[in-house]
Amino acid sequence: MLRTLFAPRLVGLHLLVIGVLVAFALLGRWQLGVFTDSGQPRAAADPAPVALTDLSVPGERVTADEVGRQVTATGTYDAAAQLLVADREPDVAAPGGRASAGQGFWLLTPLTLTDGSTMPVVRGWVASPDDPAAAVPPGEVSVTGRLRAPDQSDAVQRGGTLPAGQVATVSTAELINLWTGDLRDGFVVATQQTPALSATPVAVPAPTQGAALTWRNLAYAAQWWIFAAFAVYMWFHFVRDAVRSTVRSVDPEPEPET
Repeated sequence: MLRTLFAPRLVGLHLLVIGVLVAFALLGRWQLGVFTDSGQPRAAADPAPVALTDLSVPGERVTADEVGRQVTATGTYDAAAQLLVADREPDVAAPGGRASAGQGFWLLTPLTLTDGSTMPVVRGWVASPDDPAAAVPPGEVSVTGRLRAPDQSDAVQRGGTLPAGQVATVSTAELINLWTGDLRDGFVVATQQTPALSATPVAVPAPTQGAALTWRNLAYAAQWWIFAAFAVYMWFHFVRDAVRSTVRSVDPEPEPET
């Protein structure tokens, strides 16, 4: 049997089948990767900055289409009402709360607009509440940034009671009880400011849009693996027939007696 299995003709078949299996497995894996990547968020259109008042209305929620949009606003900061968002990194995508305990603070300052309404603005990040960059600039400021939806109350795993003047999330529902005036929903993460930002800017991504999974590529992946299984099936039958043929030639069946 071993001589049959390692005969030149079958050795060529073995090598061919191995090559086919490797190729089909890789092709299937490639199509599976294409299927997985098809569901990843894609970069959306990123229009030029528009006035905050064109997108946000006091008393109305920020919509999904508005999240991530670049906005501009002019007004004055209320230094006395500034809050520190505790346990945060200089990136809105980073987890907050207990997962980032001791990492630093966002500077959350109410910006009073010319119409008297208030917009929460994250002016930057500092490592310590005593950082000089936490000081609020006096007078009129012009801010450019990206509009964000408010944090949900359970957005972070809280690490315990915070000192006065600190909050765990940027929540409109919470801020409306801490600040006065008509509060606009969401908050702006400042990317530019006049006068210039003194704290470390908080990284904020451009808007993205979801993408539909391409199920066709998953079917292609399954197709290649089915072909690989069929190749193994055919190899088994070729080898079995070769072995049976060799056994018959070496030990033929006795002829029946007459």
